[in-house]
Amino acid sequence: MPRDWTLLTDEAQLHLAREALARAAEIIAGQAEILASEIDVGTLADRGGADALRLLAAIIRMNEGGANGGVAGRA
Repeated sequence: MPRDWTLLTDEAQLHLAREALARAAEIIAGQAEILASEIDVGTLADRGGADALRLLAAIIRMNEGGANGGVAGRA
């Protein structure tokens, strides 16, 4: 595989970008879940954050589910 991004085809760039975004979304959602669990067991002070973190994780995962089939080219 070429080391220079610009040498990749548009399709390959799009595929790699989508995979990177999917991985980033899963990492963020996973961290939100871990923080929520830490609040649940008392490691972190509960200030109403556990439910908010779970909601964030769900929204990220829900939106990521549509990322591969979403409309390209919109900012």
